[in-house]
Amino acid sequence: MKINEIQSLIRFVAKSGISEMELELKDFRITIKNPSSSQVTRVMEAPEINMPQQTAPVFQMPVTTTQQEAVQVEKKTDSNLDESNYITIKATMIGTFYRTAGSGKPPFVNVGDEVKKGQTLCIIEAMKLFNEIESEVSGKIVKILIDDSSPVEYDSPLFLIDPA
Repeated sequence: MKINEIQSLIRFVAKSGISEMELELKDFRITIKNPSSSQVTRVMEAPEINMPQQTAPVFQMPVTTTQQEAVQVEKKTDSNLDESNYITIKATMIGTFYRTAGSGKPPFVNVGDEVKKGQTLCIIEAMKLFNEIESEVSGKIVKILIDDSSPVEYDSPLFLIDPA
């Protein structure tokens, strides 16, 4: 087979869109592969699946007497809460808010506790580092604004403190 015949065969394979052609003569064998047609990529969009919203059932945990007192104090302060007189302690970073140093340990502070400037109020975990959040002022904890083990954003309000 001559070179010009091979070249015309290659052009034919390229134009025809076939991916591979093999030609065998007595003492000659040629295989021509067209990479552009063999690597066809099909892009298909996945169908959108609309799942109905499901809400998780709410379970009420039994409340101990100390928790009841804290809840009652918190409810009392909610009804007549004038936040303009209070100082808001805010998150200094993004992370997970913890009221205790570990499971089974008491919370750093509760509603109604007197705190001093520099006293640890909570911990915020950020990237496996536990950062203590300290009180900026001395006063009384009026309200805890976030639940334990909840994610917090930078500058999220955490506590209300009455500096009086």
